[in-house]
Amino acid sequence: MDGLLMALEALVVIGAIVMGTKSSGVALGIWGGFGVAVLVFVFGLEPGSPPVDAMLIIIAVVLTASMMQVAGGIDWMVTIAAKAIQRHPRQITLIAPLMSFLFSVGAGTSNILYPLLPVIYDVSYTNKIRPSRPLALSVVATGVALACSPVSAAMAAMVTLTDVEPYNFDLIKILSITIPAAIVGIVITSVVSNRLGKELEDDPEYQARLADGRLQPPTGASDAAASLTATTAGRNAALIFLGAVVMIVVFGLFPDLRPQISAETGDKPISMTVVIQLLMFTASALILLISKPKVGEVPAASVFKAGITSAIALFGLAWLTDTFIKAHEEAIVNTVGGWVNSAKVIFFFAVFLVCALTTSQSTATRTIVPIGLAAGLAPALVTGMWGGAFAGIYTLPTNGSQIAAANFDLTGSTKLGTKLVDHSFFVPMAVLAVSTAGVGSLIAIFFY
Repeated sequence: MDGLLMALEALVVIGAIVMGTKSSGVALGIWGGFGVAVLVFVFGLEPGSPPVDAMLIIIAVVLTASMMQVAGGIDWMVTIAAKAIQRHPRQITLIAPLMSFLFSVGAGTSNILYPLLPVIYDVSYTNKIRPSRPLALSVVATGVALACSPVSAAMAAMVTLTDVEPYNFDLIKILSITIPAAIVGIVITSVVSNRLGKELEDDPEYQARLADGRLQPPTGASDAAASLTATTAGRNAALIFLGAVVMIVVFGLFPDLRPQISAETGDKPISMTVVIQLLMFTASALILLISKPKVGEVPAASVFKAGITSAIALFGLAWLTDTFIKAHEEAIVNTVGGWVNSAKVIFFFAVFLVCALTTSQSTATRTIVPIGLAAGLAPALVTGMWGGAFAGIYTLPTNGSQIAAANFDLTGSTKLGTKLVDHSFFVPMAVLAVSTAGVGSLIAIFFY
């Protein structure tokens, strides 16, 4: 009977996730909350704990990033990235993904990629390089970037799970694994990407578009970055935001710099979750004073909308899974623990699958990481596999940045496919996921 009840409760959890995934956006949170209501009122389970700390971090970061965006900070960051890409056009399949990765890490969001896409296309086409190669890898690189950003929603969820007793695996330890692993992964994937598809001059789709006049042949130097504008206010806002990111890393590296609070075991530094929130609000205030963005435009900013949507989705789904896991923790840990102990890579595939189904790294983090930790996986190894699995959000060609990249590529080399996995992003996604997780796991094993 207990097994039957657990199976029915699991169906409620899976059903809520499926319904939320079909609608996406805030519906993920709505269906997650509804699932909690069913588990509590129908099955009598004790409500779990919603991820309050993670949600507060997300709100603080989203507010500050949105203030930066309205002030023109993201535009300034994009112009810097565009100039770097244009300086080395022949290496665009490596430089463009690295710049996309770097600025997504700094901004804590992959939305910064959108204005870079036409630049990447223009530079590659002007130099007769197949645009799908740098475009596809730049898109998927932003996925693993969120496992390397101190201010991403996924990192907010991760820190609140690992930087506690008995794990004590803090932000700096996480970054020491994910950042080098992701960079190596991008380099490896760029080598593979340079061999994907025919050369542009040999591509029949490209030749057909040239022949019927839909596309003009490349005529000279790229000027895509010329349309991007940056202001002093935008530069100042971006520098304030990035300065706060640097301070978060510094406070993580040197806990003694944080304010000390009295505890039964003696004075101890305040937690990094509080530090992140306070530094973000401080940065928001400085941006408001120095760059003077129009505050009324903040709720309409794309970063704000995406971030608040993430917080709502995290609220409902994380609360749902926490309720179910706490009610059946022993059975889940014993079962999953057996699987993980026999093949640790199962954890990677679990995070990867949830990322693919929900297209939300923060949801995958709150759903799967607690299970991996409870099953006995070392937090360092969890971190190594977790970062690589984030590329899984691009398994299916349904993400906005994938669609945008395909639309910007006028040569037709970047394809969304017709069979779900035959799109231009699939191979770079798979290579980046495996290589990043592999390198991250090796770092975890040898250094932790």
